[in-house]
Amino acid sequence: METATKILEVLSALIGAGLSLWGAWYLITGLMSWRRPMDYGRHPARTRFAVLIAARNEQEVIGPLVDSLLRQDYPKELYDVWVIPNNCTDDTAGAARAAGARVMECTVPVKCKGEVLRFAYSRLCHKGYDAYCVFDADNVAAPDFLWEMNNAYCCGARAAQGYRDSKNPFDTAVSGCCSIYYWMMDRFYNGGKNGLGLSAMINGTGFMVADGTLKRLGGWCTGTISEDMEMTVLCTLADVKVHWVPLARTFDEQPLTLAQSNCQRRRWTSGTFQVAQAYLPRVGQGLALRPALPLADLGITLLLPAYQLAMLLNLTVGALSAFFGGSTIQEGMGRLLAYGGSSLAFTALVTTLSVVLVLTVEGKWDRRLWKAVGVYWLFLLTWLPITAASLVKGTTSWEQIRHTRSIRAEAVLVKK
Repeated sequence: METATKILEVLSALIGAGLSLWGAWYLITGLMSWRRPMDYGRHPARTRFAVLIAARNEQEVIGPLVDSLLRQDYPKELYDVWVIPNNCTDDTAGAARAAGARVMECTVPVKCKGEVLRFAYSRLCHKGYDAYCVFDADNVAAPDFLWEMNNAYCCGARAAQGYRDSKNPFDTAVSGCCSIYYWMMDRFYNGGKNGLGLSAMINGTGFMVADGTLKRLGGWCTGTISEDMEMTVLCTLADVKVHWVPLARTFDEQPLTLAQSNCQRRRWTSGTFQVAQAYLPRVGQGLALRPALPLADLGITLLLPAYQLAMLLNLTVGALSAFFGGSTIQEGMGRLLAYGGSSLAFTALVTTLSVVLVLTVEGKWDRRLWKAVGVYWLFLLTWLPITAASLVKGTTSWEQIRHTRSIRAEAVLVKK
């Protein structure tokens, strides 16, 4: 028993050391978020945009998004709003037309958003657009979104991610937790990458890719269910930096229930496994030929599910070590409870302090978020079994999360 306990303690120490190194990199990244974002200035409007919205059964929410896009303070002759309905059983196309969008019916079988965007790009790539902006159908855009992306494009950005905000952070504790997650990603991940001079992470909506970049990549060639992460990987491998443009704001609808959030996060995690399996060998080969920080950072990002699995393994090993370290079953149970309690208390403390920090620096304090602040650490812990389940049986096709919060841009902007 004593030998087994020592083996478990050594194993836990080794796993913990690896997790500490991974965490140290993201601590450095987070600290670098205090560096000022790049100032893209104010440039004349000269970038011609195609705005793409892949939509499946989004009749209830597509109108406010189209309206927010058609009311951009950007010259109307310099952009078109395209809605691409796919696999719909409602009248998404009719609602989009009624709102004023151009509708391109998807006429090929598709099973994920990336395939819809590939179809749309194949029909639009010869129409003279300089760049493509992508939105999810449940979003609304700030009125200066396109102008901010024009400013970035005029400064040389050929891929860019905007600030992903929330349009319903106060609906439920879950929508609050999801909102906090994105505010953390905006501030500490993408803001930190900006501070280090690295690529931001394209996160599914509110992003821009130049036509020249897509032609360089061979088209819109993403095929996994995490097309956003895959596009980030493809850009990095092609030496195209994804710029961080925090003044280009999108307001996203967050899941209302834990079941909806779990479905969404399982899709993300399964997609990350797909992208890692497809591209980690190329990242490794690139590092072997030409060691570079952007490639190393990309590899660390792709290993996120492995980090989560290692954390779950470390907790399990630590629990076993605590239990078997007791001389009797009663003592072992006492040690196990002490280990579990201290681990949870530490996690709750560090996570809650991080939440307080991001709400403070991002100006998001609101008493209606108190439930989300209190349970955010539990929300993050639920990601561990989701990652384990995705490893055993991942999602391979897009699963719809019904969106119902038809909130217009004016209401969201007033709250902000």
